[in-house]
Amino acid sequence: LRAVIVAVIGWYLIKFLCRWIHKLLVKSNLDDGISGFLSSVIKAILTCLLVVIVIGILGIPMSAVVALVGSAGLAIGLALQGCLTNFSGGVLILIVKPFKVGDYIIDGSGNEGTVTAIDIIYTKLLTSDNRSVTIPNGTLANSTIINTTRELFRRVDFNVSISYDEDIDRVKSVLLETAHTSGFALEDKDCIAFVASFDPSAVKITLRFWVKSEDYWNTKWTMQELIKKRFDENKISIPYDQLDIHVVDKSA
Repeated sequence: LRAVIVAVIGWYLIKFLCRWIHKLLVKSNLDDGISGFLSSVIKAILTCLLVVIVIGILGIPMSAVVALVGSAGLAIGLALQGCLTNFSGGVLILIVKPFKVGDYIIDGSGNEGTVTAIDIIYTKLLTSDNRSVTIPNGTLANSTIINTTRELFRRVDFNVSISYDEDIDRVKSVLLETAHTSGFALEDKDCIAFVASFDPSAVKITLRFWVKSEDYWNTKWTMQELIKKRFDENKISIPYDQLDIHVVDKSA
């Protein structure tokens, strides 16, 4: 009975201490990822300490516990191998800092989203359609990470195809004017339009400029609509693949 009481009181005490420590870490202006990771480590250590205390109250000799753990050492080691890999991966992420809480990342497996937590074993992402993705730290530490929000600015490229009969200079002028009047293009950075390639049925023109990172997706969505509308206003045609079928009457 005494062991149960100590276990219950100890569990609630650990929860209280962890909340208090987390508040202190937040007030210390540490990175959110480091704060969450340290909180997880401290909780794990306190929980292990509570287990040792309860075992002592139950009167189980620690030598017997050590012998039992030792005899099962191989199995436990194999079982914890993944956890240890993920723990070291979490430490590596916090040291190297390829991303932090609040960044939008894409990993090598195609998972992407905003980092909401970096815990002792897992990192949690929130996708743009509000799904929660939990990824082992070991996997992330050994994966290619694309951090789309670390830099303040991002470059956007828009490829449009025009007919060979169109005036290239006029098309470039319309594209540049559309970019400058959109409100997204940063005026202190390059904004250019150029011929990217000559395709079999069209000339490909690329419009390239820089925007604030937080405006990237809004720019991509809005600019495509603006470009189409400006092309319609200026009678600039966008060619599309066509298939000509010739019917031959062999009976004639």
